[in-house]
Amino acid sequence: MTQGAGQGPEVERTATLRDFRVPAYVHEAGPYVHSVRPEVAPPPEETYPEGYTPTQRDLPVVNRGDTVQVTVDPETAAPQSTTGQGPLYVVGDVHGYLDQLVSALQEKGLLDAAGNWCAGTARLWFLGDFTDRGPDGIGVIDLVMRLSAEAAAAGGYCKALMGNHELLLLGAKRFGDTPVNSGAGTATFQAAWLLNGGQKTDMDRLQDHHLQWMSRLDAVEEVDGHLLVHSDTTAYLDYGRSIEEVNDTVRETITRNDADEVWDLFRKFTKRFSFRDEGGADAVRSLLDTYGGTRIVHGHSPIPYLLGEVGSEEDEESRDPVIEGPHVYADGLAIAMDGGVTMAGKLLVQQLPLET
Repeated sequence: MTQGAGQGPEVERTATLRDFRVPAYVHEAGPYVHSVRPEVAPPPEETYPEGYTPTQRDLPVVNRGDTVQVTVDPETAAPQSTTGQGPLYVVGDVHGYLDQLVSALQEKGLLDAAGNWCAGTARLWFLGDFTDRGPDGIGVIDLVMRLSAEAAAAGGYCKALMGNHELLLLGAKRFGDTPVNSGAGTATFQAAWLLNGGQKTDMDRLQDHHLQWMSRLDAVEEVDGHLLVHSDTTAYLDYGRSIEEVNDTVRETITRNDADEVWDLFRKFTKRFSFRDEGGADAVRSLLDTYGGTRIVHGHSPIPYLLGEVGSEEDEESRDPVIEGPHVYADGLAIAMDGGVTMAGKLLVQQLPLET
C-alpha cells in the first residue's frame, strides 16, 4: 500500500519520447526474435497479417482526417447515472505515471489532498496498462488496489481491466527467457517486455500479491451502456460470446500457465486500430451486438496516433501532442481514452456519459 501517493517530489519523467524508443538496457537481453526486423513497425492495417507479432517497437503514425476529437469542459458536470449509484468515471492508460494519476484523480474530486478516496459512491474503472515506460508502475498498482478497498468501504467502487502490459509483465515474471512461438519466429516475454518499456525497478518490486491481482482482472465489462475494454480490437470475440465467457477464458488461460497460450493472449490483446477507417464502425458494432452496450470505451492506442499528431524519430521538429479530452470516432460509437501520457500527452480521467 502506498502512503501519501503523489505527495513526494516530482519524479523525473522517463521514456517519454514520442515514439516509444527502446530503453538503453534493452540490448542486455540479447536478440528477442529471429526472422522479424525490430526496426520495422507493425503495419497499420485493420487486419493483421498471419505472422503478426507484437514484439516490434514504435507505433505507426496514422494520418487521419476523418475523425473528430471531442473536448469536454471539465467544469460541466456530466449527467448522473440512472442506476441510483454514484457517477461513473474511466481512466486511460497510466503506464507508471503515478504522480500524474493522483493529480488527475484529485482534479476530478475522487481523491483528497492526501491521496485518499473521497468520492463516496462514485464508480471508477481503469482500462488497463498500469506499468511499463513510466517511472512507478508498481506504485500505480498499489494505489489502485488501495483505492478499491477505500471506495468499497464508502459505498462506491474502483475496478480495473486487463491490459496487454499486464499480460506482458506477468509473462516476463513467470516465463522470462523461455522461447515462445510468436507466429513469426522465436520470441521471449522478457525481451518483449524490455523492448516495450519494461522498467527494472518495477520487476524488482513485483510481489506475489501484485501478480495475483493482475491475473484475476476482467478483460471486458459493460457499465451503464458503455462496453469497457482495453484494446481497440475485435480479438475479444476469439475468447467467448458473452462477457462472462471472455473473462473466464482469459483467467483460465493465465491459470494454466502455458507460455505459448499466454503469449497468444498477449499477442491478440496487442492488436489495435480495428475501429478506425472504413469498416471501423462495423467492427465496433460486432462487439456491441455480442456483449451489449451502445458505445465502446477503450485505451491502448494513444489518441495522438489516432489523430496523426505524432512525428517519427527522424522528425525532430514535430511538436508534442495537445490532448484535451477523449477521442470519439467510428460514427460516434467508440471513445478512445489513452491520452498518450508516455509521449508528453495527457493522462485522461473522464466522467461518463460524454456530452458530445
